[in-house]
Amino acid sequence: MAQEVNFDGLVGPTHNYSGLSFGNLASAKNRAHRANPRQAALQGLEKMKLLADMGLTQGFLPPHERPDLNTLRQLGFSGSDNQVLNKAAKQSPELLAACCSASSMWAANAATVSPSADCSDGRVHFSVANLQSNFHRTLESATTARVLTQAFPDPNHFVHHQALPASPQFGDEGAANHNRFCRHHGDSGIELFVYGQPGSGESRNSQRYPTRQNLLASEAIARRHGLNPKRTLFAQQNPAVIDQGVFHNDVIAVANTNLLFCHQHAFVHQAALVNQLNSLLEDGLQVIEVDDQQVDVATAVDSYLFNSQLINLKNGDMCLLVPAECDQNNKVRHYLKELVAGTNPIASYRAVDLRQSMRNGGGPACLRLRVVLTDRELSATHPTLLLNDQNYMALKSWIEQHYRDQLDETDLADPQLLLESRTALDQLTELLDLGSIYPFQQIY
Repeated sequence: MAQEVNFDGLVGPTHNYSGLSFGNLASAKNRAHRANPRQAALQGLEKMKLLADMGLTQGFLPPHERPDLNTLRQLGFSGSDNQVLNKAAKQSPELLAACCSASSMWAANAATVSPSADCSDGRVHFSVANLQSNFHRTLESATTARVLTQAFPDPNHFVHHQALPASPQFGDEGAANHNRFCRHHGDSGIELFVYGQPGSGESRNSQRYPTRQNLLASEAIARRHGLNPKRTLFAQQNPAVIDQGVFHNDVIAVANTNLLFCHQHAFVHQAALVNQLNSLLEDGLQVIEVDDQQVDVATAVDSYLFNSQLINLKNGDMCLLVPAECDQNNKVRHYLKELVAGTNPIASYRAVDLRQSMRNGGGPACLRLRVVLTDRELSATHPTLLLNDQNYMALKSWIEQHYRDQLDETDLADPQLLLESRTALDQLTELLDLGSIYPFQQIY
């Protein structure tokens, strides 16, 4: 038996709105607004608890150490910890903001994961994303590698690949541009890699915003995961929707088992892609394609309709977990009610409040990394990173004790915030028996 486990990123104590992600409309719109880290972390935790209560196995990944003083020192800011923060705030506040970003919360960008059923050596493969298109996100790969190795430690079951070279030729944004199709999660599947940049020597086609996933990166990941070339597809994201704010494929499409839920303008040569998937899947592909008259691209981006989670319920139905913004948009709410009333695999939808994450451009699908595990692989996973009633209560108490309820950019240089963050993370690693995974723990 195998099941898909969602590993959500815990929101870190420095969650703020610095508008660091060009092409992410929500991030730009809410720049310099005051954030609530405690509320953000609790909203994410409640979403995890909801899925666990619905009968799914739910995991989580710890936040990264922020502020990232090691990087600030590499950039020439010297002195004590407090002096480094003070100098960065005065001389280059944008660099300080980047080194304080809590963006590791969006675990969909942590890595690309291929289940053991798809890989030639029969093991689960993880490729950490290099996230080279944004400086604040390139800082994540080293810690992400350590976290994933701690979470999935047994080399008999798991293979961990470091990030690809941090070059535009190999720009890799992780599972946000990766879909998998199958009859059941434990079956050998069809892996679909979606890219924005066709290759190293070709124009990206989108004109307004940058492409983030390169075809060369997707091909490299497929090779090192040992995927069957006949069951591995590469499709280009529509450049026109990238220029409307669809910076990752998971903002315009989501898949589950043999269902593709997408906008009509999601892919280049979309009809041909659907036909190819249909021919490769044993029972055929089911497609729910939303046309522009139902929900236009701008509305889809604003509501994050497609940045939702498609999940299997115990009764065999599918449920679509959407952000609360979908229910607050009349057009999207009307579409969702028609959707679940119709004849298709999606029998219900649930709206969740992730407003703190959404204001930075991350919905339900951004917060989770999908990992298909057999029973034996699940048993080999670090047990404290699987959510249950006991550690849910412990995490909730930990957040309420250590997180601020207000934070803006001017607070990032506060030495007390650094102390609070390190104290929180130190306690978290003890709580979860993770060992010394953070750089500051190697120093003191």
